[in-house]
Amino acid sequence: MMWVMAFLAFTIYLFVSEIVRVDVAAVLVMVLLGLTTVIPDAIVPSLVDTKHLFDGFAANAVISIIAVMIIGAGLDKTGVMTKVAAFIMKIGGSTEQRIIPLISSTVGFISSFMQNVGAAALFLPVVSRISTRTGLPMSRLLMPMGFCAILGGTMTMIGSSPLILLNDLILTSNRSLTAQGLPEMETFELFAVTPIGLALVATGIIYFVLAGRLVLPSIKSEGGEGMSTMEYFRSQYGLAGDIFELAVAAGSPLADKTIEEMEAALGHDVSIIALRIGDDVRVAPSRDVAVPAGAVLALMGTNEAVQRQADTYRLERTGGLSNFADMLTPSRAGISEIVIPPNSRLVGKSLQDIRLRKSYGLNVLAVYRGSEVIRENLRQLVLQSGDTLVQHSRWDDLAAAEKNRRDFLVITTDYPHEELRPHKVQFALGFFLIALGLILFTDVRLSVALLTGAVGMILSGVLTMDEAYGAVSWKSVFLLASLIPLGQAVESTGTANWIAVQTLQLLGGDVNHILLQAVIAILATFFTLVMSNVGATVLLVPLAVNIAIQAGANPAVFALTVAIATSNSFFLPTHQVNALLMGPGGYRVADYMRAGGIMTVLFLIVALTMLNVVF
Repeated sequence: MMWVMAFLAFTIYLFVSEIVRVDVAAVLVMVLLGLTTVIPDAIVPSLVDTKHLFDGFAANAVISIIAVMIIGAGLDKTGVMTKVAAFIMKIGGSTEQRIIPLISSTVGFISSFMQNVGAAALFLPVVSRISTRTGLPMSRLLMPMGFCAILGGTMTMIGSSPLILLNDLILTSNRSLTAQGLPEMETFELFAVTPIGLALVATGIIYFVLAGRLVLPSIKSEGGEGMSTMEYFRSQYGLAGDIFELAVAAGSPLADKTIEEMEAALGHDVSIIALRIGDDVRVAPSRDVAVPAGAVLALMGTNEAVQRQADTYRLERTGGLSNFADMLTPSRAGISEIVIPPNSRLVGKSLQDIRLRKSYGLNVLAVYRGSEVIRENLRQLVLQSGDTLVQHSRWDDLAAAEKNRRDFLVITTDYPHEELRPHKVQFALGFFLIALGLILFTDVRLSVALLTGAVGMILSGVLTMDEAYGAVSWKSVFLLASLIPLGQAVESTGTANWIAVQTLQLLGGDVNHILLQAVIAILATFFTLVMSNVGATVLLVPLAVNIAIQAGANPAVFALTVAIATSNSFFLPTHQVNALLMGPGGYRVADYMRAGGIMTVLFLIVALTMLNVVF
């Protein structure tokens, strides 16, 4: 037990000090545990059976996490998440009290069946666009979204790594209970924790709606190093503003004019990005297309410039982006730079002659030549070798143009080189529902059920095998699999039981079960702030089970308390989601301590209350 506790202390030291990456630390500890079998017992006793040292890589929890990552990537690949994001942009409104609940509840739901960092990353560009259109600082929107992404992981048993891992840890502890002649614990069903997760997500939303103005910072985005691609274009080329939707009113001077005539009238401060006539939607419409009254335009420019042109030419702002929300979402369209190489066939030709919009779907916004940014009279501009075209297009049109390397070289862009496959959405949803059905209505293992959905997506072409490999966070896989032997050593050597006895003696003989549960939850919260939530779960579940047995409480509920409490990661930006949003939101550690400190306390109160109400 002394050697196991030494390994525990060493593991915690590696995690807290960050001398090496957490996954490297976990692999190191696993290897050192294996080496104890070749050192004489007089020096170091054998702590694990090397025949089972690597069993963690085949563990039900590890395979389940891999499958969840692949399924989440498949749903994203078909544009399902993009449609959800577009819907939010359509009905989101322009006030914090309306936008925060809408975004946060949606992200919370999505993170209940995909990795919470993936859900947060998916909505990061959505929040950025909403911030631009409403004038609300990103810092007022990102933190609520990120916190609810973490909270959403507590809504199902596949929502977070600790909950996926929990049932495996319970089965491991059952072997120890059987040896002691004690009854085994039951594992938890998929939606067993849903009431708890719903209460936590609701608490997070209510907290930010009521207290957001007091705890959320108002930080204006600054350019410079680390700026986003859109910020780069704004600072480099003066492309200010966002995309706005305007309808051509009856009697407008622009009615029945061609795109070319419209652009001449609107000037270079506003660019026509897309056009909708009836059900026909075109991005980068050709210059000779006539625009009738009732058509809808997507214009790029500052709010002031767009409003000025709307007043001048009787264009009616719709107040949203409902007609183009799906077509112009950041995952489907955006701005990029294209360089004209010396041997390009476009050198010596004007943009009017080339007709890039009609031929390639590229809408040129500015041309950078030498040190000059050219934005006026672009149609008559004759291209030279080395010119940089700043243009807006759909990503699939840009991908097609990029293949023409003789004439174009695509450089700075946010565009996802991997194609979206919206035509595969039925397969993605179908296999996701099949996996869910197997979990709910059969006794098949969680890993088999989830892998069925993942393999189905691969076979149906939703994802290629290489894309499935790329979707897996192998850092998380190695971290989890490498820590499992340490958790088994803590359990099998009696270390967890000894610590449990000492803890109870320290607290006193007759301890209230709820107070004891609260101590476990606080301990799990502390551990998850200084090390990974997976590591905290592996180390603390055996301890919680043994404390519950010694105190005569329900060991399964105490184990679940650990798995829930390890999602209480708000006080410091150590969680992956918080780390992801820290830069874009411009947050400091003090911002997390202020907003996250209250959320941490609320989490403990609500989680403990719901755990005792439900179980």
